[in-house]
Amino acid sequence: MKQVSKWQAIYLLTSIILIISTSLLLFSAEPHVSIFFSIILLILFVLVTKRPWSLIEEGMKNGISSVINPIILFIFIGILIAILMLSGTIPTIIYFGSTFMSPTFFLPSVFIITSIIGSCLGSAFTTISTVGVALLAVGSLMGIDSAIIAGAIVSGAYLGDKMSPLSDTTNLAAAVCKVDLFEHIKHMLWTTIPAFIMTLLLLTFVGFFLNWSPEQVGTNSEIVILKETGLVHSLSLIPLLLIFLLAWKRVPAILVLLSGIMAGLIVAFFINPNLSITTIMNVIQNGFTIETGSESINSMLNRGGIQSMLWSISLVILTLTMGGIIQALGLLEKIFESIQKVATTTGRLVLAVAFTAIGINVTVGEQYLSILLTGNVYKDEFDKRGLSNKNLSKIIEDAGTVINPLIPYGVSGVFIASVLNVPVIEYLPFAFFCLLSPLLSIFYGFTGISMKKV
Repeated sequence: MKQVSKWQAIYLLTSIILIISTSLLLFSAEPHVSIFFSIILLILFVLVTKRPWSLIEEGMKNGISSVINPIILFIFIGILIAILMLSGTIPTIIYFGSTFMSPTFFLPSVFIITSIIGSCLGSAFTTISTVGVALLAVGSLMGIDSAIIAGAIVSGAYLGDKMSPLSDTTNLAAAVCKVDLFEHIKHMLWTTIPAFIMTLLLLTFVGFFLNWSPEQVGTNSEIVILKETGLVHSLSLIPLLLIFLLAWKRVPAILVLLSGIMAGLIVAFFINPNLSITTIMNVIQNGFTIETGSESINSMLNRGGIQSMLWSISLVILTLTMGGIIQALGLLEKIFESIQKVATTTGRLVLAVAFTAIGINVTVGEQYLSILLTGNVYKDEFDKRGLSNKNLSKIIEDAGTVINPLIPYGVSGVFIASVLNVPVIEYLPFAFFCLLSPLLSIFYGFTGISMKKV
């Protein structure tokens, strides 16, 4: 089969980025639409250049097969959120959080809490779908903009995910670059510590200038309404503790989620013995619903269920279909070749690695591919220049792992937008840690800071 030329690759990828950005920013269209038109563009290219149709079929098949596991996780997480509402787990956290947390220091507190929990669990998805949902509700009761809270949650959850020895992405980056896991984690401290401190300062600064009044802080009427739902109970924390314990023990993610769902159902029956099987089935499918007389409380609690994740699942399928076709055509490889030719200095090499990891996230929407492809492409180049591969593993985490939640149609971005009900475009400016990490890596590349030799 005739290979795609460099200029064809540049034309197609540039066109896709323009289609997506124009649709999202100018027309405020759902990302599904722009991905659909991008797939049409790729299909037209294959037809016009008389390439075999099997190329499209193979690319679609490979793309979709890579997303089966995330789709199952999305469904289970949707059910988990609904059951954690039904069992009172999330309402209990909201109640105590609203009572004891200070609005001025709420945002840095959220960042620290999610960083610690994310590091312990090794999963940003689990952190965001449990504690993240509760913290978002607490902040909303205080009158804080949901986008700012979501930015703090995403920053903390992905710091934890990046630094945890239990994290899939952390282990993958170390394995691809052939670096000892704990050497990899230790080397990432060069960018993680400054990014953590800067994020903490920025969130504290934002917290001091928020427009809130004492009357907004967990208003008595709303706290009373939340308490009167009967969902606030000390036993309701058991499912969350079980999830944390199993995740820390490195039990497979699906088993962790199933255990949380079953524990939540048991607790739900305990605090509400009149609960019917019909109600449970409806909650699993359509999410938890309750009418409290307060719009703000209703919006916090009425969420979850299989239906709530179908928007995300359809977008992930479309995105990975597009990504599979892009890979089948070999578009990324052509761009990699061009980038490597201009990476003549260490600074340019680091910039190339960062742009490649970010570019894969933007064009394919998948953080695992950004780690795998970038690591494999640049590993030999780092060896040739006498640079330790732990430099490479650090850069692809800084520009790969933490960037995916900032892509509106990326797997992580889609998940977060659905679970927190905050569009990626809105929380992106406040996800300070995710924005700072690649910038620090690039800065270190040009200054030589932390660039260890073999």
